[in-house]
Amino acid sequence: MLPFLGLFIFKFFTWPLLAVAFVYSMIIMGTHGTIWHHRYCTHRAYKFKNSFWRFITKNLTISMIPEEIYVISHHVHHAKSDQPGDPYNAKAGFLYCFLADVNHQPIAKDLSESDYNRVTLLMKHTGVEANTYSQYLHWGSYVSPGAALRGWILNWSFWYLTFYLIGGHALACCMFGAAGFWAVGVRTFNYEGHGKGKNVQVKGVDFNTNDNSINQVWPGIVAGEWHNNHHLYPKSARSGFKPYQVDLAWYYIKFLHLIGAVITYKDSKTDFLKRYHLPHLQKYE
Repeated sequence: MLPFLGLFIFKFFTWPLLAVAFVYSMIIMGTHGTIWHHRYCTHRAYKFKNSFWRFITKNLTISMIPEEIYVISHHVHHAKSDQPGDPYNAKAGFLYCFLADVNHQPIAKDLSESDYNRVTLLMKHTGVEANTYSQYLHWGSYVSPGAALRGWILNWSFWYLTFYLIGGHALACCMFGAAGFWAVGVRTFNYEGHGKGKNVQVKGVDFNTNDNSINQVWPGIVAGEWHNNHHLYPKSARSGFKPYQVDLAWYYIKFLHLIGAVITYKDSKTDFLKRYHLPHLQKYE
């Protein structure tokens, strides 16, 4: 994405386009990551009516992160949160988290066939075209390289053409540069979202005390990522439980449910209020 970002900065830059880039990278890309990679691909918090709506949701934005890089490592993150082996362990430092996608998020290349079959079970619902075990041994990945390239080429071509038709090369370079900016910036989230390796949780705000995850206002508002709530209820399609906890990802999922595109979802708000929030309020009345 660097060429697009460079063209935007040095050739097409305007303040209105910078505002557009900010909204696209921080809000649209961030919220889509929560909707698709986090709540659906990893935690199966909701179920689509059919593959059409799954395809639409997957390609709502410029594709940047391979599903297998996110999904499998995220299961490990929840199993070993803030412990050795956690691929996002904030206690290991900023660079450990920032470089996670190249250092310790990729799927191991020497899995047994039974372990690889477990990976396929974790990924099957995503619709990503999988390698056979023999192909996995050759390529070292879950996704078929041909399918990955085909998907990215179609996604990028569609979105570049769409943005070009709306606002020419200026808007297209702006959006693609913004997507690249998000893909770099999102690497910092888990370091911040787990207190930079320290316990900075606030009573009455962060109720999950099994790890150092915290609820942060900015990631919550722009991406629906109320992280402590999520660790408390990882399979919930909603993680913004309190009135001020805006959850754009949940609003999208709920909208799809209203129009019949999502047939089921898990919502843990009622249980959260009953088990955690209301007892806390009563305690300090």
